[in-house]
Amino acid sequence: MATPGFGEIGRNGLWNNNPALVQLLGLCPLLAVTGSVVNAIGLGLATIGVLTCSNLAVSIVRRQMPETVRLPASVMIIATFVTCAELLMKAFTYELFLVLGIFIPLIVTNCAILGRADAFASKNPVLPSLVDGVMMGLGFTGVLIAIGAIRELLGRGTLFADMDLLLGPVAKDWAIPVLGADYPGFLVAVLPPGAFLVAGLLIAAKNAIDAGIERRRSQRVKIVPGSKRVRVTGKIG
Repeated sequence: MATPGFGEIGRNGLWNNNPALVQLLGLCPLLAVTGSVVNAIGLGLATIGVLTCSNLAVSIVRRQMPETVRLPASVMIIATFVTCAELLMKAFTYELFLVLGIFIPLIVTNCAILGRADAFASKNPVLPSLVDGVMMGLGFTGVLIAIGAIRELLGRGTLFADMDLLLGPVAKDWAIPVLGADYPGFLVAVLPPGAFLVAGLLIAAKNAIDAGIERRRSQRVKIVPGSKRVRVTGKIG
C-alpha cells in the first residue's frame, strides 16, 4: 500500500477523516469533559502528545513487532506516553488535572489513538506516521475546543473562563462575558445531554458543508451537448 502524501494526511486528520466527526472515536472524553474551553484544550494537548509520540514509536518498531503481539505492544506504548502526560499535568497543571480526573488515564483506551497506531503507524514510515499523529490530534482537539466553546458560551455566557488552570495566574482575567454578567445560564448545555446535542449539530454541519462542496463541484462540470453525427461515405480527398 502506497504511503499517502503529507497534504492528504493533513486533510484526512483535520477534515475528511476527522476522528471525532467522521470516525466517531474517543467520544467518551469528547463528551464528558468539554464543558469549557480550558478543559477541552487541556485534554486536547494531552491527546496530541500521546497520539504523536505513540505513532512515532509504533512506526519505529513496526518491523520488529510480530503480528501476534502488535496490538498489546501498541497498548503498552500508548500507556507509557499516557503516564508521561499524566505526570507532566500533575507537575505543571495540577488543578486542571484534578478537574479532568479519570479521563487523562483513560486516554490509554481512546480508540482514536489505538486505531491510528494499528491502522497507520504500524504500516507506514516514521515521518508520515509522525505527521498523521499531529494532524489527527489537531483534528480531534479542534472538535474538543469547538464543543467546549459552544457549551461554555451557552451554559455560562463566557469564553476562556478559568484559563489560569492551564496557563497560570497570567490568564486569570481572560474570561470574556460574551452574553453579559446577568446571563442566567442554560443548564442543559453544561450537562451530558448538551454535549450530545452540540456534537450532533457539529456532525450535521460538517455533513452539510461536504454535501454543499460536492454539489458545487458537480455543477462546475459542464455537460457538452452531443454534436450531430455526419455519415461520410467513400474516400475523403
